[in-house]
Amino acid sequence: MTGMKYKSIQEEEARWLPWLKKSLAQKHANYNEENRMLRTPFTSPGYHTTIKGVEYVHSTRESLDYALAILDSGEEQHYERALDILRTVLSLQDQQPDSPTFGIWSWYWEEPLAKMSPPDWNWADFIGKRLLQVVIRHGSRLPADLQQLTTQAICNSCEAIIKRNVGPDYTNISIMGAFVTLIAGEWLENHSYFVYGMERLKRLYDYSMQTGAFLEYNSPAYSTVAILELSALVTYSQTEEARELANELLDATWVMTAEHFHPLLKQWSGPHARSYSTWITPSHLSFLQMACRGEVPFVSDDNFVYGYDWYGQGVVCPQRLFGLFTSIAVRELRQDLPPYHEFRTRTAYTYMTPEYSLGTFNHNVMWNQCRNLLGYVQTGSGEQSYIQLRVLHDGYDFCSAVFTSQQKQASVLYGIQFTLDGGDTHVNLDPIHGRMTASDLRIRIQIGSSGRVPVWKKTGDVYQALLGETSLSVQTLYGALDGFGKFRWEVVEKDSVVSLDYILYEGEPAEIDFHAMAEALFLFAMTLSGPGECPLPGTLVTPSEQAVEASLNTPEQPITLRLAKKPAERIVLFHS
Repeated sequence: MTGMKYKSIQEEEARWLPWLKKSLAQKHANYNEENRMLRTPFTSPGYHTTIKGVEYVHSTRESLDYALAILDSGEEQHYERALDILRTVLSLQDQQPDSPTFGIWSWYWEEPLAKMSPPDWNWADFIGKRLLQVVIRHGSRLPADLQQLTTQAICNSCEAIIKRNVGPDYTNISIMGAFVTLIAGEWLENHSYFVYGMERLKRLYDYSMQTGAFLEYNSPAYSTVAILELSALVTYSQTEEARELANELLDATWVMTAEHFHPLLKQWSGPHARSYSTWITPSHLSFLQMACRGEVPFVSDDNFVYGYDWYGQGVVCPQRLFGLFTSIAVRELRQDLPPYHEFRTRTAYTYMTPEYSLGTFNHNVMWNQCRNLLGYVQTGSGEQSYIQLRVLHDGYDFCSAVFTSQQKQASVLYGIQFTLDGGDTHVNLDPIHGRMTASDLRIRIQIGSSGRVPVWKKTGDVYQALLGETSLSVQTLYGALDGFGKFRWEVVEKDSVVSLDYILYEGEPAEIDFHAMAEALFLFAMTLSGPGECPLPGTLVTPSEQAVEASLNTPEQPITLRLAKKPAERIVLFHS
């Protein structure tokens, strides 16, 4: 990158420099002089790290973000600190070419790669990208030996990324790996890295543009990552074709984001292919405000949180989309996602009115990162509730449960089946092969509220909760789990969350073998309705020997769902 181009980036980003410095100032107290890393609160998704029972750790990624932010801020008093962090992070990379984890880092200083379960190969991408930006934006200021060490670490990252060769279905890592290899190829004049990066970007483009969407669709966390990575590609690449491909993908991501944003609720409507928080976070709202150059208000200045990894990426939302962030009547969105070996074409559907939004996938696994049925409802002045479907095994989201649905506007038919080749807490990392021990298994409709907690009431065989002026209605249509019975509803309230749980089993630890079952299927109907509207139209259930068909009369047209009774492999359930 020429000095002139980086100077123009600095000029464009100058408006955010005070916010960068403000965010940075809040981190200085957490710097650890002893290990030359940034101390951060410990959190765990339940996999990769084996650390437990600690309050703080020292993250490789967040420490490097901190160091880069110091360099970007121009704070000379902390310049040596940034170099110390950089040296520490570089020392933590596996630099042995014959090692299976060559080129990657562990998440935390406290936990070497050998202790992770398993190590996270994404760290070649996450750390490699940050090292590249250190070199591009500040390489001329680094001591000669540190320049060389950083360049070698980037090359190691590229080798790990190329060896792993993630496909275009892994959206955020596909983009990030393309950035690291392509930009490293340009910057380091390494032709093989550049060629691989271009081919990877083209594969992502061809795959995603089959339907005009990423497979990791409508994910607040990873759509933000995609916008950051694609913006960085456009900003830093010197290759016109790469910038054109990235720009098209970037525009599609911005359209999806704007269409799903509910201006009155200030929520990111579902469904979410992957999500870490059901409520939109202040960070995501701040990101949108930053991308709209402060011209669209999402949060007050007091609540604005600037992520210092946003700096210098060239993130700008197209101005033609600003109106979608500020006004809403009725929106009905339907999007086919790119094909995946396990799924027939997956479809996302979202229905939005000024009072609520409701979205579903037509099928997916019930991983804790998936929001397969997700609604947001206005419940009062400045107050709202979310509606989320979960399946819980001993209190944690159960990945061997499979969700299938049909939705028309505010009416949904949905079913839960069980797969023989799924995981327990993770889709792939802890397979149970269709057998498990459980003390508790339940299907949950969870309502979280920012204001008054709603009350569930039963009328006949229908449960209802009044959310402001909107009524949520739920009805059981069919339930069978061989060897288990007398299923029942139970209301569970904790703090600001009230859940309606359909309990499949509760008691002493019991063996559940889905291979031995001829039937393991549950079907439900759900509607959102306003004042004067029929809360739950007529339903019809027709069992046969191998399957169950349910239909729901909606004001527009009947919707029908037919599902197999017997557990099977995911590919069978998704293609039946």
